[in-house]
Amino acid sequence: MNQPTATTVKQILNQNQPRRRGIIIAFAVIAAIAIVVGLTLPADNNTSPQYTSAEITRGDLTIEVTATGTLAPLNQVDVGSEISGTLEEILVDFNDRVRQGQVLARINSDEQRARVVQTEAALAVAEARVLQANATVLETNLKLKRCQTLAEKGLCPPQDMDAVRAAYARASADESSTRAQVSQARATLDAERTRLAKTVIHSPINGIVLKRQIEPGQTVAASLQAPVLFTLAENLAQMELRVAVDEADIGKVHEGQAATFSVDAYSERIFSATITQVRLAPISEGGVVSYETILSVNNEALLLRPGMTATAQITVEEIHDSVLAPNAALRFVPLMPLPATQKGSFIDQLLPRWGNRTRPQRQDTKGKKQVWILDNGQPRAIEVKTGPSDGHMTQILAGQLQAGMSVITDAISKSQ
Repeated sequence: MNQPTATTVKQILNQNQPRRRGIIIAFAVIAAIAIVVGLTLPADNNTSPQYTSAEITRGDLTIEVTATGTLAPLNQVDVGSEISGTLEEILVDFNDRVRQGQVLARINSDEQRARVVQTEAALAVAEARVLQANATVLETNLKLKRCQTLAEKGLCPPQDMDAVRAAYARASADESSTRAQVSQARATLDAERTRLAKTVIHSPINGIVLKRQIEPGQTVAASLQAPVLFTLAENLAQMELRVAVDEADIGKVHEGQAATFSVDAYSERIFSATITQVRLAPISEGGVVSYETILSVNNEALLLRPGMTATAQITVEEIHDSVLAPNAALRFVPLMPLPATQKGSFIDQLLPRWGNRTRPQRQDTKGKKQVWILDNGQPRAIEVKTGPSDGHMTQILAGQLQAGMSVITDAISKSQ
């Protein structure tokens, strides 16, 4: 095998020399760019954050629970038909006001009238049979008395006496049977007359027609269950709002509490209501448990309508003349710079100013309730005991906070 000569090695080195020169030039360019960027970045020797603050106030706090639901009449009645037939006449329409006992519709009654006539005839036959049975009883009774008189004189044999007594007993039994048939026929007649009366649909309440689900000529089939023909609302001047209160809030809600609500139809108007019932039965939908709560609503202006969706604000607690802190101050935690052990990337080490732009880490407050104030330009923690919150302000029950003090609500690092 041939060994490379000195001339060959020199030639190989001369061939790689342009490549090495390119690599050196590339590193020089990168270093120059890094130096220029470092020099052009603004000086950032002071990395102290800028704080925003808010004032501790003294005032009133209203705690509310929000719930959504729908409006409904106090008494809503579905009017149906217990018999089948063809609708012959409809006398009311949507939004009509009706009185109790007013005729709403009529079902063709020809067949039912025929049944009434038939049962009336059956009753007459039964009553005639009673008269016939009465005559038979009278006849057998007279025979029995004659036989008894003759028997005293020895003119009526015992076997004749037994036959007459048996005939009289059978006649009395037949009379009782025919009287029972009369009672049965009368009951059947009453039932058929009642069914005939049901061909006329009456309003059970004073109210307003919310729905009319039938048309003239339509056939009503009531074989399995009574079909709904009309839906009536008794009084729309007084309504109820049925809302679902979350299980986390239900412990604060009680009967008699005041509430306000709004509907999309009158988005700029607020309506008042009062809780009348908090139901115990849970409602579970999608793994969320809530409890139906009933609110009484005055609707004398008739602006509200059944089925409207409403969002209610239930006032569960009112706190007066108390020290209040903004919730942002309770959420605030000062920021700490990155530990020195975290050197960062190559660019961070090459350009320290660039590295200072890394966002600092938050301190661990270990779950303590506290707010922060500025003391000689540095944040200082004050532990507090908090009460209820309305989502924006929180009651301060104990601590060194006083109305008028400024507390930190946020901080932005200058290096960002």
